[in-house]
Amino acid sequence: MATPEEMMRSMIANMPEKTGRALDEWLVLAGQAPERKHGKIIAWLKGEQGLTHGYANLVATAYLNPERLAPQTASVDADLVAAQYAGREILRPIHDRLMQAARSLGDDVELSPKKTYVSLRRSKQFALVQPSTKTRLDLGLNLGDLAATGRLEAAGSFNAMVSHRVRLESVEAVDAELIEWMRKAYEAS
Repeated sequence: MATPEEMMRSMIANMPEKTGRALDEWLVLAGQAPERKHGKIIAWLKGEQGLTHGYANLVATAYLNPERLAPQTASVDADLVAAQYAGREILRPIHDRLMQAARSLGDDVELSPKKTYVSLRRSKQFALVQPSTKTRLDLGLNLGDLAATGRLEAAGSFNAMVSHRVRLESVEAVDAELIEWMRKAYEAS
């Protein structure tokens, strides 16, 4: 029999598939509820957003008491990232170097793992990190109308949530030029 913590981790991990949104996205929506009371948030999420009672309760609890879910979400986040690099372990050092670079941009950088990528957010998403093949990781950046040149490509069909992409196959590719592009995307967010 699963413990309550295991059940909560499972619900959080399954939330994107079952509800169409990850927990962090539901938390943003919960902030739009007309009242900041647990029962009122649940009612609003069920009535206006179509969540089941269990998911609505989880979102309301996480919104009003984020400290209660910190260990569960950290575990789910680690599990999501580990799953992304299963069979692609060679790419994990590139990922880790990108996360280090992202954290160096400012104290307000939020790393938000999803099923297939990690979203880098500030007030909004400014980048994403996605293992795309067994030998290549892609960094998507929101750089608006900045001209694509050299290894800074237009995102094209890569991902509609970013404007540019950089293909990475080594840790050395995470250089000063790339970090400057990350900084520009961060500052624009």
